[in-house]
Amino acid sequence: MISRLPKWVEVGAFVLASVAGFVNAIGLLSFEHQSVSHLSGTATLLGTTLLYAPSETTVHLLGVLLSFLAGSSIAGFLLHGSTLKLGRHYDTALLLESILLFVAFAFLFQGSFFGHFFASAACGLQNALATTYSGAVIRTTHVTGIFTDLGIMIGAFLGGDKLDKRKIKLFTLIIAGFILGGTAGVFLYRQVDVLALLLPASICFRPTDMLTRSAIVWTVRWKRSG
Repeated sequence: MISRLPKWVEVGAFVLASVAGFVNAIGLLSFEHQSVSHLSGTATLLGTTLLYAPSETTVHLLGVLLSFLAGSSIAGFLLHGSTLKLGRHYDTALLLESILLFVAFAFLFQGSFFGHFFASAACGLQNALATTYSGAVIRTTHVTGIFTDLGIMIGAFLGGDKLDKRKIKLFTLIIAGFILGGTAGVFLYRQVDVLALLLPASICFRPTDMLTRSAIVWTVRWKRSG
């Protein structure tokens, strides 16, 4: 599946992973060390809070989970189907992610924890976008699956299989993007607090036209070669 994707996907995956790492770092620093870009830890924390009487923390964690689900559902509505079709609303999905991040900033700037819900929804939307576009090969808001796939590839290579160099490159860029995005998020958050969230929101907003033009160009080339 990766061999069918255009060359600029590596750059796009790196940028989106950086955005997710950046947003997640802000989530970790602004609410009880809680992530918003992936849900395993959130679900575990929710389970531990159920041992006690329901609290604001329980409601908050449940809200983060449901918000991620809602964001993924939005992407599924816009990009429904399992086949690779570059004419879909990928630019619209990125624009919606940008809007969600701007709304998250507005709430967090006012001191409202509702901002975490919108940030989580943005990450859910982005992850579903990348998953749909790549045919469930690429995830950009967490790296657990990426490390798993890398481990499988290395083991298969040691067993005699051919190494897919492009996939290795893509996965490495996603991991690097997520880590570097987190580093940048921590740095800017310490400097300007939640104002840092404006950077990933702007990044998601600006590339929409560029991604659309690139998709159109690649679609034409792909049809000609086919």
